[in-house]
Amino acid sequence: MSQFTIGLISDTHGLLRPEVCTHFKGCDLILHAGDVGKPEILDELEKIAPTTAVRGNVDTERWAQRLRLTEQVEVGNWSIHVLHDVNRLKTPKGNTDIIVYGHSHRFAVKKEDGIWYVNPGSAGPRRFLLPVTIAIMNLKDAQVQVEKIKLK
Repeated sequence: MSQFTIGLISDTHGLLRPEVCTHFKGCDLILHAGDVGKPEILDELEKIAPTTAVRGNVDTERWAQRLRLTEQVEVGNWSIHVLHDVNRLKTPKGNTDIIVYGHSHRFAVKKEDGIWYVNPGSAGPRRFLLPVTIAIMNLKDAQVQVEKIKLK
C-alpha cells in the first residue's frame, strides 16, 4: 500500500503567498503547472519538497528556458502529465493517469475516459475576480483525492 501527498500550484505570476508553504509542508512532491513568473518561486517551493514545474505563456525570460512545456512524472504506480494549457494537450505519453494543468485560473477536477484532469486554479495575484487557490492531491492505492484550498 503506497500513499503520496502532492502539492499542486499554478499561475503564481511571481507571487508566492506565505500560506502556500504552510499548506504544502509535508508534501512528498510539488507540481507547478506554469506561469511561474520568477525563478525564486521554484527555489522556495524546492525548500518544502522536490518540485517539478513547466513553462507557462508568461514564462518568457531567459531563466524560464530551462523549464519544459510538459513533464511526465511517475509517482509510485501513477503517471502524471503536467502542462500549462490543457487546450494544447497532445496525446500524453504512455499510460497517463492524471493530467495537471493551469492557465484558466479556475480550479477544476474531473475524470474523463479514465484520466483525472486537475487544475489547482491560480495562486498568484487575484485576477478576473476568481478565488485564489491551490490543491493537495492524495494518491492512495487506486484512489485520487483532491482538496481545494482557498488562499487569502
